[in-house]
Amino acid sequence: MSYQDILYTVEHRVATITLNRPERLNAWTQTMEREVRDAMEQAAQDKGVGAIVLTGAGRGFCAGADMDELKDLDPNDIRSDSWMRPFDMNRRPDYQTRYSFYPAVPKPVIGMLNGATAGIGLVHALYCDIRFAADTAVFSTSFARRGLIAEHGLSWMLPLIVGHANALDLLLSARKFRADEALSMGLVNKLHPPEKLAEATYAYARDLVDNVSPRSMRVIKRQQYEVPFQTLAEATIDANREMSESVKSEDFREGVAHFVEKRAPRFTGN
Repeated sequence: MSYQDILYTVEHRVATITLNRPERLNAWTQTMEREVRDAMEQAAQDKGVGAIVLTGAGRGFCAGADMDELKDLDPNDIRSDSWMRPFDMNRRPDYQTRYSFYPAVPKPVIGMLNGATAGIGLVHALYCDIRFAADTAVFSTSFARRGLIAEHGLSWMLPLIVGHANALDLLLSARKFRADEALSMGLVNKLHPPEKLAEATYAYARDLVDNVSPRSMRVIKRQQYEVPFQTLAEATIDANREMSESVKSEDFREGVAHFVEKRAPRFTGN
């Protein structure tokens, strides 16, 4: 499929989705929304893809919504069901809303935040599983300074990542904050100089696809995103059940075999 506002490539079993409006700091559009979701689903279903990187072209990751679209926004569109996908009975409903589908993608999604990350751009960054950022990147929730609110589940996801107090500060003030502060509160995993960011991100992604069981990553990711809805007992029971299934799997046998034989793994994901 050809795209208008994004680029989609696959190399070394890593799919890259690039927001591609660099002249507008990759400002978010309805076209971009449809295309990112389509590309995520394409990568999720492709057996030749083991990990996904989401990034932006040029100087920014995503500086927020395109103001030309925002100023003409029809309030009725906010509650529209036109963007919905068919309901999947095998996925938690919480991860089937407009932007919260990232946790349901059964592969790791890595946000490579190369510059300005604000508003809806920050929402997408937070739904990624792991976030690497340029040490020059600047962040903002933005919404309160536009007369808006914490949208698309941000009020749930942000405190989960940075804690209640930090989340309220960032949401109420909508102030700009820099990469070092984002790292200190856990919003990003690691910082890199801009010229080293892609190298470090893809080295991490390639390590995942070369050396880690796809089956293990799929189950661990699901476990992690189930935890906010579980008690400790429920999480333990779930883990016990998954451990029983894991030791029956091909990937478990391969995990032991490649270690004993001192060779590179050949995981199948089964």
